Amino acid sequence: MKMRQSSIIFRHAARKVSAPVGVHGTLTGEIGSGVAPAAMLPKAQSLSSSGSGQSQAVSFPGATAGSVFTESMAFLAEYQTIQTYRVLDSNGAVIVEDQDPNLSQDTCLKIYKTMVSLNQMDMVLYEAQRQGRISFYMTNYGEEGTHLGSAAALKNDDVIFGQYRETGVLLYRGFTIQQCMHQCYSNEKDLGKGRQMPVHYGSKALNIQTISSPLGTQLPQAAGAAYALKREGKDACVVCFFGEGAASEGDFHAALNIAATTEAPDMLLNNLPQYSRNNGYAISTPAREQYRGDGIASRGHGYGIHTIRVDGNDILAVYNVMKEARRIAVQEQKPVLIEALTYRVSHHSTSDDSFAYRPKKEVSDWTTQDAPMNRFRKYLESKKWWSEEQEQAFRKDARAEVLSAFSNAESLKKPAISNLFTDVYDEMPWNLVEQKKKLADLMEKYPGHFDTSIYVSDKQ
Repeated sequence: MKMRQSSIIFRHAARKVSAPVGVHGTLTGEIGSGVAPAAMLPKAQSLSSSGSGQSQAVSFPGATAGSVFTESMAFLAEYQTIQTYRVLDSNGAVIVEDQDPNLSQDTCLKIYKTMVSLNQMDMVLYEAQRQGRISFYMTNYGEEGTHLGSAAALKNDDVIFGQYRETGVLLYRGFTIQQCMHQCYSNEKDLGKGRQMPVHYGSKALNIQTISSPLGTQLPQAAGAAYALKREGKDACVVCFFGEGAASEGDFHAALNIAATTEAPDMLLNNLPQYSRNNGYAISTPAREQYRGDGIASRGHGYGIHTIRVDGNDILAVYNVMKEARRIAVQEQKPVLIEALTYRVSHHSTSDDSFAYRPKKEVSDWTTQDAPMNRFRKYLESKKWWSEEQEQAFRKDARAEVLSAFSNAESLKKPAISNLFTDVYDEMPWNLVEQKKKLADLMEKYPGHFDTSIYVSDKQ
């Protein structure tokens, strides 16, 4: 079957044996179609085949359901390319009307305003790093569609395991610009108490796990969190974001295999949509040099996971896909892999010069031709929900909010030095007690070498 451009179709893991198996040994079907699970299939049966004779189903325990014997030796070298689902064209027009989720005006404006605010914060903090006022930063330019389309489709009980370029998801859920500033400055109001690099946000109240730097570590952690949710009987899922670079880590394969193989009712790791942002370059390696095969989505099918590829610059398409993926994960107890194709306009981080591995014209073309903010703004304007006057006024207000939060965060002290030893153990063990005392004695003995004025006093 060919995937219609206008409808959401997941590539299913199960196979039908009532019809001959094609080149791929795979089957595509619309969400909710009744594909028989492997447990319901007979171990062996005769199937009609082209030409003379019969093709018998393979009965070995390790064989995939639907595999049949053949007497013609042929190596598979070509596979059908997974198509990319979209709703809006590059001019922000809905291609097929029944694919428009018809989000409310309030929801659409919240999505767009969050993107504008994120854009303004990125500009200020990127320049702050260049001025040496913070140590590190990563912007989100070009990938806003993957953030906001996903966030709008989720519920607050759903647990987020992010990487480090999903700040829009946090802002949409309620993490404030001010909280972002506190974290990037590692000041006394930073929820992480200054223990993380900038842009490594987290919020227990918003079910957002703290971001960590090593690529891919969040993937198996998300699988464990999904299991915990089901043990508690919660109507929620875990959503794990990662880039295509992280998909080259071993943790990616371990996590997908765990999610795919634990479908028994007592091992429900399967409420786990995995969400890959494929922006084409990882940190500095073009996708064409990083892997062969049909992107990240094809790997999901290889692990027997419901899989789809979506236009990550199309907010409505991302919304539709994430909403349906959540339903599959929570109601059907099946894992889902989403590959969102997008383009990172910015440098990977303030430590990167992307023009060393891609031409400036390529970046410029993506900025002007198919930026997710531009596409969604055209959609809003077509509905008479947004105008140039509103755009200018809101950008001015958003920048004022960002600058105010920036000034506030910069004026605060660093967290108390005693935080170096807390929040790991319920009761501090003897060796940490000794280390804490030795540090206090050292600072008291050599006050000229330890400027504690920029830290909150432990005596407060």
